Amino acid sequence: MIEKKYKVIAESGMHARPATIIVTEADRFECDITLKYHDKNIDFKSIIGVLSLGIYMGETVTLIYKGIDEDGASKRIGELLISLGIAKEV
Repeated sequence: MIEKKYKVIAESGMHARPATIIVTEADRFECDITLKYHDKNIDFKSIIGVLSLGIYMGETVTLIYKGIDEDGASKRIGELLISLGIAKEV
């Protein structure tokens, strides 16, 4: 299991366009990816789940990876969050 925390830095928060890109990429991995935000845990491979959380700038989220390719998934998703300007690792 790998757990990483990110602080959302995008002014518009975790909105539809970049979330769709990241969720699509997450779906390519076999491992389970869970997004933890406050007291909610959702499947990070569900765009509806991600968008339903309404994550705003300045919020901290945790991504939890469990499974055979968790190393590759955590690296790739982290790279995307940073390169798309959505979040930074904390």
